[in-house]
Amino acid sequence: MQRISVFCGSSMGSDKFYQEQAINLANYMADQSMSLVYGGANIGIMKVLADTILKRNREAIGVMPGSLIEKEIAHEGLTEMHIVNSMSERKSLIIEISDAFIAFPGGMGTLDELTEVLTLNQIRIEDKPIGILNLRGYFDPFLNFIKNAVQEGFMREEHLNNMIVSDSVEELFIKMKQYQPICMSNWIKEIKSESANR
Repeated sequence: MQRISVFCGSSMGSDKFYQEQAINLANYMADQSMSLVYGGANIGIMKVLADTILKRNREAIGVMPGSLIEKEIAHEGLTEMHIVNSMSERKSLIIEISDAFIAFPGGMGTLDELTEVLTLNQIRIEDKPIGILNLRGYFDPFLNFIKNAVQEGFMREEHLNNMIVSDSVEELFIKMKQYQPICMSNWIKEIKSESANR
């Protein structure tokens, strides 16, 4: 894992704790000679991550739609900035150029990016590790949603069990390095059987 995409907020959050943990994450990545891939903004937690990585002389690669660059929120000091036409293209390129993904506490954009890669992972369009940095239980409501989806028969338990979750940066990366994709054939067969015998 060389290029790590971090999904995170364009806001700082209401507690300095999140900024401190963003610095911690970026420093860990720099210590491991990893590069940052992210949304390219110069605001919020996104800025904290990029600034910290750049101070450590590591790559910070941004991907941003031209419409947002026009709003003057683009980080001008990045190693590389990819300008795309839409938010969908942004996600596609981030997925393409990253070796792994981490969801850091954030808002709707973070949730959108996380669910995109989880869905692609579930159907094996991409098999890259996806980590959820669950600081202070931030993602607990989302994880409870997934558990409920499993309980109600709309997701398979193996997909829940295969989610990589930790409140520790170091432990999260250890788990991500151990990640093994789930074989699709069994659960696709089960879905077909359920649909035929409804």
